[in-house]
Amino acid sequence: MEGGEEVWQWQIKKMAWSVTTVVISCTVLILWKKLWSKPRRIRSVLHKQGITGPTPSFLLGNLSEIQKIQSQFSNLSSSSLPDQWFHSLFPFLHQWRKQYGPIFLYSTGNKQHLYVGDPELLKELNLTRSLDLGKPSYLSKALKPMLGYGITRANGEYWSLQRNIIAPQFFLSKIQNMVDFMEESTKEIMRKWERCITESGGKIAEIVIDDDLKAITADVICKACFGSSYAQGNQIFAKLAALQVVLAKSNFLFGFTNLRFLPTKENREIWRLEKEFEKLILKVIEDRRQENQRHVKENRKDLLQIIIDGAADADISRWGILKKLRREHETKKMIVDMCSNIYFAGSESTALLVTWTLLLLAKNPHWQERLRSEILDTFPNMPPHCFQDMDKFRKLKQLTMVIQESLRLYPPGLTAPREALEDIKIGGVVVPKGTNIWVFILALHRDPEIWGEDAAKFRPERFEGGVSEACKHPQAYLPFGHGSRICVGQNFALIEAKIILCLLLSNFSFSISPNYRHFPSFKMMLMPKYGAPLLVTKL
Repeated sequence: MEGGEEVWQWQIKKMAWSVTTVVISCTVLILWKKLWSKPRRIRSVLHKQGITGPTPSFLLGNLSEIQKIQSQFSNLSSSSLPDQWFHSLFPFLHQWRKQYGPIFLYSTGNKQHLYVGDPELLKELNLTRSLDLGKPSYLSKALKPMLGYGITRANGEYWSLQRNIIAPQFFLSKIQNMVDFMEESTKEIMRKWERCITESGGKIAEIVIDDDLKAITADVICKACFGSSYAQGNQIFAKLAALQVVLAKSNFLFGFTNLRFLPTKENREIWRLEKEFEKLILKVIEDRRQENQRHVKENRKDLLQIIIDGAADADISRWGILKKLRREHETKKMIVDMCSNIYFAGSESTALLVTWTLLLLAKNPHWQERLRSEILDTFPNMPPHCFQDMDKFRKLKQLTMVIQESLRLYPPGLTAPREALEDIKIGGVVVPKGTNIWVFILALHRDPEIWGEDAAKFRPERFEGGVSEACKHPQAYLPFGHGSRICVGQNFALIEAKIILCLLLSNFSFSISPNYRHFPSFKMMLMPKYGAPLLVTKL
C-alpha cells in the first residue's frame, strides 16, 4: 500500500510539474510574441520600405525620449509660442517629423506607431474603405468606461452594424425635424445671457460662454435624439464630464502603460463613474421601453427608438456578433454604448466648434459685423421656425467660410488614429497587422507648406472657393476625420453650429474679456484650458 501511495504521489507531482512547465512555456511564448516577435516584425516590414524613426529600447520603446521631450514643453503656452503653440501638445511628434520627415515610426512599449503627415499617403488613407483598418484596440480599452464599444470605438462588422443604424438618422431630411430643438435650446441660453446683462446694470456683461454652449448642445441631443427630460440629460452629462476629466490623460493616447485593472484611487473613481453613467443611460432606455409597452407616443421615431429597434432586429446570422453571448445582454450593451457615444460626440464637439468660432470672431470684429449682416439679410426679423427652410443655409456663404476656418485652426478632434487589423496596403506602403497609424490633424491644418505662410492666421476668405482651392492638398483638411470612419454626425454638427451662431450674432456682439487666457489644451478634445470668458453686449 505504502509503495502504491508513493507512486501515486510521485505521479501527482510529475503531473503538477508538467502542468507548471506548460503554463510557464505558454506564458513565455505569449510574452515573447507580444514583446519581441510582433514588434520586431512590424518594424522590419516598415524599415524595408525605407520608413525609419527613433531607435526604441526593449520593453520601453521610445517612452523615455517622449517623456524627456514633453518635460521641456510642459510649461509653454500660446503666449510663449504665439504661432507654434500646437507643437507643445505633442512635441515629440513635431521633433521627430523635423528629424525623420512626414512619415516615421516610433514605439511606446510594445506598441508600434506609424506617423503619417505626407499628403499623398493621406490621400490614399482617405480612399481606404477596408474594414481591416479600424480604431486602435488599446484606445478602445482605455476609453471603454465612457464610450464602451460604440460607433466611435468599434471595429469590423460590429462598427458597420452600428453605422448602418445611426447614419441614416443624420441625413439632412432627418435633421430638418430637429432644427426647432436647436432654436429652442439656444433661445433659453439667450434669455439667461439677457438676465446676466440686465443684472450687471448696463448693456454688457462678462460671460463664460463655453459651459453655456455645452448646455445648448447637450439639451439638443437630449430632446432631438433621445426625448430625455432636462433632469435626466443634466445627470448624464455631469457624469460624462466627470469621466472625461479622469480619463483625459495623455498617458493612454499614444500607448503609454495603462494599469486600469489595479484598484488605485483613480481607477476606483473611474469604475464608480462608469457604473453610475451606465445606470443613467439604462434608465433612459428602460423608460422608453415602458412607454412603448403602454403605447405612449407609439409613432415616435427619434434616434433612441431607431437604436432600440435596430439593435433588436440585428440579423445575427449575417453579422455574427452576438453568437457567443446571450442576445439580450449583448443587445442591451450595444444600445448603451451607441447612446453614450452619441451623448458625448453629439454635444462636446459642436459646443467646442461654436466656442472657438466666437472667440475668433471676438478677436476679429470686422468679420463679426460681416456675418451679422449676412445673417440678418438671410433671416430678416428671425421669426420662430425660420430655420425650417434648409435652402437658406446655402446663402450663408461667409458663415460657412468662418466655420471652416475655425475648424482648421481649432479642430475639436486633434488626431485620427487607426490600427491595421490585418496586413493592409495603403498606397505604396504595406502596413503590417498591429501597426497604429497616427494623423495629427492640428499640425496638418497649420502647416505652411499646405496652407501658405499665413497658415497660423485667421483668414476665412481662403475658403471662398471651397476646400479644394483653400490649400495645396485638400486631403489634409480633416475636421471630421477621414476615410470610411468620417464622423456620421457632421451635417448635424454644422447645421446646429450655424443655427446657434445665427441666433447669438443677431442678438449679441462679442469682444475678448481681459480675463481670457488663451491656452488651448488637450482633454480628449481641444478646449480652452481656462474657459472662454467674453464680454457680451446686447444689441
